[in-house]
Amino acid sequence: MKKVGVAILGMGVVGGGTYRILTENKEFFARTQDVEITVVSVLETNAERAKAAGVPEEAIASNIAEIVGNPDVNIVVECIGGTGAAKDFVLVSLQAGKHVVTSNKELYSKYSYELERAAKRQHVGLYFEASCVGGVPVIRTLLDGLQANRISSLMGIINGTTNYILTKMTEEGASYEEALKDAKRLGYAEADPSADVEGFDAAYKLSILSSLAFHTKVPFSKVVREGITNVSVEDVSDGKALGYVLKLLAIGKQSDEGIEVRVHPAFVRKGHPLASVSDGFNAVFVTGDAVGDVMLYGRGAGALPTGSAIVSDVIYAATHVDHKYSTFKNTENADKNVAFIEDYKSAYYLRISVDDESGTLAKITSVLGKNHVSIVEMIQRAKGEGKAEIVLITHETHEFAVRNAVAKINALGVAEIKSVLRVAS
Repeated sequence: MKKVGVAILGMGVVGGGTYRILTENKEFFARTQDVEITVVSVLETNAERAKAAGVPEEAIASNIAEIVGNPDVNIVVECIGGTGAAKDFVLVSLQAGKHVVTSNKELYSKYSYELERAAKRQHVGLYFEASCVGGVPVIRTLLDGLQANRISSLMGIINGTTNYILTKMTEEGASYEEALKDAKRLGYAEADPSADVEGFDAAYKLSILSSLAFHTKVPFSKVVREGITNVSVEDVSDGKALGYVLKLLAIGKQSDEGIEVRVHPAFVRKGHPLASVSDGFNAVFVTGDAVGDVMLYGRGAGALPTGSAIVSDVIYAATHVDHKYSTFKNTENADKNVAFIEDYKSAYYLRISVDDESGTLAKITSVLGKNHVSIVEMIQRAKGEGKAEIVLITHETHEFAVRNAVAKINALGVAEIKSVLRVAS
């Protein structure tokens, strides 16, 4: 039986979950995968945390040199996070001829070209299933399950923190501030939640997933990003009344015109499969030319779900001699021949505060019409003190047309746009 030694960098939530799975299921892996996997070393600055997770004191390394210089270490698992020490440690591990498994979406999104180059030079594997959507095997599906397809689109809920917050706002009528406070209490949100609520986390993941799906480099810088911090209870409630559920969506599309990649809040119809994905769960909806629609669903974060994805990569690296790399030229920037679409098409939700007087609605619809924005549904209600509120859903139109219309409506002097949200088709 093949014997493989693993080192884990970082014993936080994810590192601890990975250690637990590798140690508790060691005999199971030997029986089902015909490989004996042993955690031989752990790099953790807080030795007490490592000991609390069950790591023997003699297995706790004090520096990366101990890891890369250990001939018994075949695979290095990076669970540190960020792009500082994590990047340095991954590079030196690859340069030392170790296979690397990482859960670090920011690191892989920003520096995969550099990491992959180092891996190729040493003929070792670089695996990153856990970087996107936790325990949901979306990367393995794209690489090893959907190769027969030209993928035209992927759309998903790929951040559990924001999905929990929006679920709380939808189901309980909580404000954004109340829902965020609850997410922090339960451990869904960090003390500084900006990476999640401002859409950075989802944008890193979309950069990775769309690169794989469309077989071309999609840099993080190309992702249009908008978070959920400005979403109001009124928006969520109005959407529900019109038959929609609000989600933070990651959307990637490929057509003859080019590629569009965007992360933002968007309404989805209640009948759409993504509408029922609630709390901390994630899902990715993929469309291929041969298979049609496929949806992958599961837990998008957590010690054991993410650990599950990491261990799947560890087993893959341990049981494969040939290691796959990108199906495209993985460079720092996008291919100069690939067009990225900023003026994408979408339907829109607009909430407008207006002066409650004759002719106001006509002025607004005139501006919309001149900008090729047509209305599908509309709600109008009096707010008192000479004010009213209009909520409308548009037909699909261009992003820049809506931006121009919003600016002109705000300039009328009789109306103020309170919210602009996309509506997914």
